[in-house]
This record gives sequence, structure tokens and C-alpha cells, in this order.
Amino acid sequence: MIVPVRRLAALCVLGAVLTGCGTEHTSAPEPDRPAKSPAASRPPTLAPGPAGLAPVFKSGARGGGKTVALTFDADMTADQGPRAAGGERFDNPALLATLRRLKVPSTVFMTGRWAEEYPAQARAIGTDPLFEVANHSYSHYAFTSRCYGLPTVAPGKMRADVERAFAAFKKAGITNAMPYFRFPGGCYDRAALRAVGRAGVTAVQWDVVSGDAFATDSDAVADEVLRGVKPGSVVVMHCTRSAAPATERAIRKVVPELRERGYRFVRVSELIGTAGR
Repeated sequence: MIVPVRRLAALCVLGAVLTGCGTEHTSAPEPDRPAKSPAASRPPTLAPGPAGLAPVFKSGARGGGKTVALTFDADMTADQGPRAAGGERFDNPALLATLRRLKVPSTVFMTGRWAEEYPAQARAIGTDPLFEVANHSYSHYAFTSRCYGLPTVAPGKMRADVERAFAAFKKAGITNAMPYFRFPGGCYDRAALRAVGRAGVTAVQWDVVSGDAFATDSDAVADEVLRGVKPGSVVVMHCTRSAAPATERAIRKVVPELRERGYRFVRVSELIGTAGR
């Protein structure tokens, strides 16, 4: 994901583009606890759609209680290695530290290329019970022909791209990645859903766009989230320092305010697990 919110609204697409994953003390209400499930149980998914299309999840039930899932896209494209070698940071340790300090269960949609670039951070996220890791493709190339100028994955290679990301997670030490997939840019069509459906994943979109992509005003980002959140919302944000520098500061405003409103933070798996109940 990554697209400024104004452009996104103008195009009527909940999407985004390229590159997406310390601290000052603030008091907060009782922290949220990630829901526990038996170790042997499988992560919750939605039933496949007709003709094997991957199911698409956008938000939880509105009447299911005041829960909200913050999600963070750890974006890095397959060809951005030279930029990382030159000093550009596609990670955001301060954001992850703040989420830990505030004890916010979260879902990180990670590209395989990001896991390769930052294996220690990827492993730390994947082994922290506060977080869960899900798939954001290997290359962050688009799965449709028109998606904010992103390079595209050939139709015959879409499933392989998803599976390559899962393989990169395992190599980094993430052994429990969720069977969820977020399309780069949020762009998909029936052919893309059919391709990723063969990988056995549930596609996860969102219903609240934070507008943190390339934003520098953290208050504006926080206000965008606070205006949009409803019970069961999935919020899309980013954990890439270079492309979303205001996100960590925005989180420091969003989390206590939503808790004050009675919201409980959950991971995407909890929302999916209660869908339809």
C-alpha cells in the first residue's frame, strides 16, 4: 500500500503504492491482550469464493463490539536493494517499539524482500506474541495491469510470488506466518483472486485509510484514522520510515484516543475468526 489519501479519494480506490515497516512516555488505559488460541489450531480464514477465488476480507462485523485492527505494510520492492544499500530505510524500529510500549496487538503485512533486507527485525516481529505477520507479496509488484504505476507480476507468476514471500519469511525465522495476503496497492481483479486463491490465502483489504503514505503531518494522519474508525475496522498504515515518516507519532495520538472511546485493539486474525458469528 502507499498513496496519499486525497489522491486515493479522487480515484475512488482504496489503494496505495510503493514502499510501506523509542519513545516518549504517555499514560494509557489497561493494555489490550492478544486473543489466545490453542497451539494446534489453524489460523482462521474465510471460505474460498466461487471458482476458487480467494475470499476478500475488509472489516469485521459492526455489531461485534468495539474492536479495531491496526495493520502496517512493510513494503519493499524487489529492485530497491541499491537504495537500501545507499542508506534509505525501509524499516521503522521506532514504530515497532511504540506499539510494544503501548501493548497494541497488530498485524504486519510484510513483503518477502523486506524480510530478506531486515531478517533480524522480521524474526523479532514474527516471534513476538503481540504481532502477527501476513503476506504482502515478495516483490511489491502489482497484481493488475494498472495500479499506481507499479511494475506488474505476470499472471502465471502470481502464485509463485506469494509463495516466494512465505519462503522468505521462513528463511528469516518466521515459522507461523498467517495465511493472509494483501495485494500491493490494494489492486486486484478476478484473475488475481483466482491466482492467489491457489496459494490458499484470504485476501485482506481495509475500510480505513490512514493517509500516512509520504505524510509529514502526524496530527493529520491521526485525525484521518480517528474519523474513519468504526467497530470492526481494519486500518491500513505503513512501517517504512522513508515513505511514512509520521506514522509513529500518529500512533501515539491514535491509540490512547481510541482506548478512551472504548476500543480494543486486535489482530486481523481475531476479526476474521469472529466474522459471521
